[in-house]
Amino acid sequence: MPDLATITGGFVDAFTITNILYILLGVMLGQIIAAIPGLGTVMALAIAIPFTLAMPTLTAVAFLISISKGGTVGGAVSAILLNTPGSAEAVATTFDGYPMAQKGEAGKAMKYSLYYSIFGDVSSDIILILVAAPLALIALQMGPIEICALMILAFTVVSGLVGDSIFKGFVAVGIGFLFASVGLDPGYGVPRFTFGEFELYDGLPLGPLALGMLAVSEIIRQISKASKTSSGEATLQPLKADNQKVTMKELLANKYVALRALVVGTVIGAIPGLGSSTAGMLSYAFAKQAAKDPEAFGTGDPRGIAASETANSAVVGANLIPLLTLGIPGNIGAALLVSAFIIHGVQPGPLLFETQGRLVYGLFAAMLIANVANLLVGQFCMRLWAKVVTAPATVVFPSALIICSTGMYIITGGLTGVLFMSAAALGGYAMSSLGYPFVAFIVAFILTPQLEGALVQAVAITDGNIWALFSHPIAIALLLMSVGLFAYLMVPRGKKKKVVAADD
Repeated sequence: MPDLATITGGFVDAFTITNILYILLGVMLGQIIAAIPGLGTVMALAIAIPFTLAMPTLTAVAFLISISKGGTVGGAVSAILLNTPGSAEAVATTFDGYPMAQKGEAGKAMKYSLYYSIFGDVSSDIILILVAAPLALIALQMGPIEICALMILAFTVVSGLVGDSIFKGFVAVGIGFLFASVGLDPGYGVPRFTFGEFELYDGLPLGPLALGMLAVSEIIRQISKASKTSSGEATLQPLKADNQKVTMKELLANKYVALRALVVGTVIGAIPGLGSSTAGMLSYAFAKQAAKDPEAFGTGDPRGIAASETANSAVVGANLIPLLTLGIPGNIGAALLVSAFIIHGVQPGPLLFETQGRLVYGLFAAMLIANVANLLVGQFCMRLWAKVVTAPATVVFPSALIICSTGMYIITGGLTGVLFMSAAALGGYAMSSLGYPFVAFIVAFILTPQLEGALVQAVAITDGNIWALFSHPIAIALLLMSVGLFAYLMVPRGKKKKVVAADD
């Protein structure tokens, strides 16, 4: 456990003018970009990472975290005003947010989304700060054999719960394994899949790969979608000046819905491979099921906004729990943060609290500052973001593409990074079109070196004797959980539904 001097030193590091300004800028960028349909928080993070290389580590990660936090607020803007979520996590917000806007209460719906989003975000951050260090202490007791078993469980979770098919999930993970194998073998130092190219000895570059797979491929997909479809049926709902205030009494009227959503969002965020959109939808379903008047949901009920926004925002802090304690990203946003850590020479995981404790607590302080900035920016800029959502796609997507290419060119010092990014974009677009979850690919690509290193150590410790595994009960338990989860996920969805129906 870090001592008091480390904790206070980290908080002091965060409270600098430079860090606060970057946090404020990150929140504003997150809200703006997430408010525009078709972009979203993940794209904002992917585009921003190359521009953080010249920043100090704490400033860079705080800036990226602030973008992620701003995105949870910004995504609800277009969901309420256009019935089109700016980011995936705001899908459930459209169910009651847009009907409220149609009633002339767009401003009120946006304030509901802002306040419940901040509540979920702050609460999950506090939970993260309280549980991360103790969990990291427990994780430090795990040896290479336990880490191997944990990685296998993480890959099983990601493969099975991301996407519609466990087979496609495992294929995506397998491709991630293959691409992560490029470079020097960690056990013997032998080059693999380098084809004589010295630049590949260190492996494929994570920055261009992540930016291409996540941002550029999404831009291509959105351009393709825009060319095939006409303008949406939903029209922009105006923000009226009257009856747009939300009182504390109105907020507290939905306190139990928000608390339930907080639990759902925190649990979902702490499980690798799920994410904000899952939390929002699941929380909304629970709130509707628990209500005495479920028919009111979908007609402009604030409880629907409370359930969705609290849960999807609670994921932002909770998904850092497995990242900081185990080095396993909880979702795609956390995977991008892993790439930012690695680019800055920091390896996430339980040793992070021991070797970089001051940095970790500086990050915690920056997250709390970002919550305040998120509230203030959202409070004063909602009307401005309402104008931003009408930006034409013909301007938005080409501009984003130019920013991505320019950033890669500057960071890599030439066209090599741009070419890697372009190839990754085509691969990401192909995987997305065929239904293969590139989230699973990215997570596998990031975690494979850690798995491979632990496996080499485990083989050395046991001298290749597989029966030695039985003297490690934690590893056995983790492997049994992987097998059980795999068996459960292999049951056809149709049969699962019949079982549920029978139980009802």
